[in-house]
Amino acid sequence: MNNSAAVSYLESLIGKQLRITTTDTRMFVGTMKCTDHERNIILALTHEYRHPPAASVAAVATTSSSMGNIKLDMTSRFLGLVVVPGQYITRIEVEEYPAQEQQRGII
Repeated sequence: MNNSAAVSYLESLIGKQLRITTTDTRMFVGTMKCTDHERNIILALTHEYRHPPAASVAAVATTSSSMGNIKLDMTSRFLGLVVVPGQYITRIEVEEYPAQEQQRGII
C-alpha cells in the first residue's frame, strides 16, 4: 500500500467506532479522533473492558454445575478521551452495524 492510500485509509477511520485490543488483553471501544506517526491512537467517548481475574473464573468454575461452560461478564468503565500507545496495540477492529455493512456491500 503506497503512502497516499495509507493516509486515505486512516482518514476514513476518523469518526468511526473502533475496538482496540492491547497487549495486556484490555479492550478500548471509542470514536477515533486521530493518530500519529508512532501509531498512537486517540479515542473519544471510550469504554475500557477487562477480562475477569483468574481467581473469579476459578471460583465460578468450581461452583458451576455446567460442564465446561461458564459465563462471566467483562468489567468495564467509562474513560472518555484516551491515548492508546501504538506500541501496545495488538488488534484494531472497526465496529459497524449491519446497515452500514450493507451500504458498503459486505453483506
